[in-house]
Amino acid sequence: MKKSIIIGIMGGGKATRKDEKAAYRLGGLIAKEGWILLNGGRNAGIMEASAKGAFDHGGLTVGILPDDNCDRVSEYIKIPIITGMGNARNCINVLSSDIVVACPGGLGTLSEIALALKNSKAVILLNFDGEKALELYNTKNLLHYAKTPEQVIDIIKKIHIHF
Repeated sequence: MKKSIIIGIMGGGKATRKDEKAAYRLGGLIAKEGWILLNGGRNAGIMEASAKGAFDHGGLTVGILPDDNCDRVSEYIKIPIITGMGNARNCINVLSSDIVVACPGGLGTLSEIALALKNSKAVILLNFDGEKALELYNTKNLLHYAKTPEQVIDIIKKIHIHF
């Protein structure tokens, strides 16, 4: 039996309209590919937008919430995982993802990028600034760069990690 591909979308709870639109499009493209979208599960920013994009296109959405309740879960998350772990839930986000796509965010997003790289997970940075600086840390060719959600899908297909 072939395992479903899980694409982790990491990004800030506060996001620009441009970044939310890109996250929404990316979520829709992930759903169209038949992949599972996993994110932080909250009803804000990149999490809400990417989940809505996948949900609106018939995709399966999983949210790994830091809270011990469902008070802040996005209505577009079909499977909420309540952890009560706070920021430690970032490990679950990363380790449960086959590929991580990082959208602009804050320190939580940066911690997820670092965790992914430490665990030899491919990371695609969507619309991130400072790409040149991050190239210094790309010792295993795990970081990839994209400007559009469509480029993210192309990179995922090229990476072709054996799932």
